[in-house]
Amino acid sequence: MSARRALVTGASSGIGAATVRRLRADGWDVVATARRADRLAALAEETGAEAYPADVTSDGDVAALVTHLAATGGLDAVVNNAGGALGLEPVEHADLDQWRTMYELNVLGTLRVTKAVLPLLRERGAGDVVVVTSTAAHGAYPGGAGYTGVKAAEQMLTTTLRWEIVGEPLRVIEIAPGAVATEEFSLVRFGGDAERAAKVYEGYQPLVADDIADAIAWTLSRPPHVNVDLLVVRPRAQANNTTTARTGV
Repeated sequence: MSARRALVTGASSGIGAATVRRLRADGWDVVATARRADRLAALAEETGAEAYPADVTSDGDVAALVTHLAATGGLDAVVNNAGGALGLEPVEHADLDQWRTMYELNVLGTLRVTKAVLPLLRERGAGDVVVVTSTAAHGAYPGGAGYTGVKAAEQMLTTTLRWEIVGEPLRVIEIAPGAVATEEFSLVRFGGDAERAAKVYEGYQPLVADDIADAIAWTLSRPPHVNVDLLVVRPRAQANNTTTARTGV
């Protein structure tokens, strides 16, 4: 049998890039997509994945991507990883443009890609939809209303899809990471303030991107009748969204 083929969004860095590396190591054919073509090209050269630059907030880009997938072998799984947080301001000081951008990327981007690839997954006779949300989808924290809101919406999208297509040979899987130290997440959130970004992970051992890639690969490797509805993955030191033991462990 030929290798299974996966599409990974947000693949130019962090969890997305780590997932491409892990799936390739596990023998998958992988199409890596993100906006930054140079990073995708480097990842493709490193891993043997296929790079396809695209913006998940663009109808035209996603339509062209799916046309390409259909013409080059179809699809067995999609990992909706593209997303991110902007700002940590209280509701009364919220930046509407930041909220709008987060909604477009985290929610509508996931919706756009998932809608587009479902016919390809059905053509295979079986398939997987993985959505990387966040523990932010499952609990509020001060300053986080924008990000928790969009991740909760993404989580509802994921759960509702699972209920709507029950009976089809398609799995819908949610991965909800806690604190993951990647090269860009907090840096982007705080507008490039490296000192503020570093403080998020001080005093304890956060997760790294490979930890989440490992979780994604594990869910995809389960027997076809096994669906991992929700997998929450936190650092040992993080009990919930507002309680982290910064004691050096």
